[in-house]
Amino acid sequence: MESKSKSALVNRCSWCLKDSLYIKYHDEEWGKPLHEDSKLFEFLVLESMQAGLSWLTILKKRESFRIAFNNFDIPIVASYKQDKIDLLVQNKAIIRNKLKIKAAINNARMILQIQEEYGSFNNYIWHFVNNTPIKNTYQSINEIPASTELSDYICKEMKKKGFKFIGTTIIYSFMQAIGMVNDHITSCFRYNQV
Repeated sequence: MESKSKSALVNRCSWCLKDSLYIKYHDEEWGKPLHEDSKLFEFLVLESMQAGLSWLTILKKRESFRIAFNNFDIPIVASYKQDKIDLLVQNKAIIRNKLKIKAAINNARMILQIQEEYGSFNNYIWHFVNNTPIKNTYQSINEIPASTELSDYICKEMKKKGFKFIGTTIIYSFMQAIGMVNDHITSCFRYNQV
C-alpha cells in the first residue's frame, strides 16, 4: 500500500511512516546492498536481537548496541569472555537476552571461520544470490513474505556452519536489510534507487 509522508510528498513503503527514525532508516539504508563484513555482522546481530520485538525498538537502541559491541568489530566480539557477557546482560541500553548475546558472540566466531574459508563474510552471504540483488515487484506490503525458500536454504546452510539464534524469518529480514532482496514496493521512491 502506498502512502505519503507528512514531511515530503514522496511515496514510501507504508511500514516506515509511523516514526521519523523508521523513515530515515527506510530512505537511507533498507534494501541498499551492503558488502562490508562489520556492517553485515551488525545487521545479523540486530536482526537476531529483534526476534519477538519491533524493529523500531532495535533502531532506538542501535547506537547503544554499537557502543556495547565495540562497533561490531568482529574479532573483538569473537574474543568476548564471560565477564563481558555479564556486563552486556546488565546493560539496560540494549536487549539483555543472554541467549541472544551469546549467539552474537558465537556468530562473530563463525564469521571469522567463514572469512578464512571464503575470504570474507560478504563473499559467503552474497554467493547465495550470485552477487546480484533479487528485485521483487510487490505493489503492497501485504504481498511481502516473512520468509522464502531461499531464506529457508540460507538459514539451514548457516546453521550447518554453526550460526546460532537464526531462523528463516530472521534471515529474510537480514536479506531485506542488506539489499540481497529489494522489497520496496514498486511505487516507493526507493524502489529504483537501490
